[in-house]
Amino acid sequence: MTTTKSEADPVAALKEAHRTMWADGDYAAVARLIDEVPPAHLLSAVGIDAHHRVLDVATGTGNVALRAARSGAQVTGLDLTPELLDIAAVRAVALGANVEWVQGDAEALPFPDQSFDRVLSAFGIQFAPRHEITARELLRVCRPDGAIALANWTPEGIVGQMFAILGRYLPAPPQFTSPPPLWGSEQHVRELFSSWNIELEFERAATPYTFGSVEECLQFYEITYGPTIRAKSTLKSQGRWSECRTELADLFQSQNRSTDDAGLDIEAEYLLIVARPQANDAGGARAGARA
Repeated sequence: MTTTKSEADPVAALKEAHRTMWADGDYAAVARLIDEVPPAHLLSAVGIDAHHRVLDVATGTGNVALRAARSGAQVTGLDLTPELLDIAAVRAVALGANVEWVQGDAEALPFPDQSFDRVLSAFGIQFAPRHEITARELLRVCRPDGAIALANWTPEGIVGQMFAILGRYLPAPPQFTSPPPLWGSEQHVRELFSSWNIELEFERAATPYTFGSVEECLQFYEITYGPTIRAKSTLKSQGRWSECRTELADLFQSQNRSTDDAGLDIEAEYLLIVARPQANDAGGARAGARA
């Protein structure tokens, strides 16, 4: 019996599963939900100028990278899933934006040390399984006088709670992984960067999710969002999807701010993180990046 590399390496196997999961459904539709408030907020927090080299990690369909390119900066968008990069490239042509698209892994960024003035990610890097490695990589490729800016769903917000519900029904992930919403916890982020001399800033904000009804929202996630599609497939075969779906519906309704009995208006909370590496710590960041 032949053993493939991914079967022999559980980390590689998980990343391959992630790659195909994000290619499922219609992530471009999900990205459109968050293409206004968070990307603009993130970019304004650090500022982008024409002389900057910018990296958007886990770019998805390019929400942040395309906005950054409008400033005239030299922008690279990296993602694990080539199908999403294909969509981003089409968007770039339509907008007349110049972005280099690179397939790659947030835990092994294919760039030299201190390559970028701005290292960014909106709802992307938090899904890389090993948070400590990802944090080191973000720091490694950022210049000492540069900035890292991240927007991540919080554990307490609607998306973090949705993942908590799904997690109660699905098999436990491998022990080497960390839950994605932890990247939305100030304490967790401080711990991730505690080995380096870095200035950290935090701000909680929210982006609107508006649907015609709770049912419309549920159907949207069932057909567009990779994690929900996979969860439904697994749980339906076990006869448990209906129970999980009811919990999700109750969650959405509990957060509903709509004054229309049929409508759904949710504020999806995220944590904006700005990390500024200090020049006297650049060598240590490089040395620790591959540990």
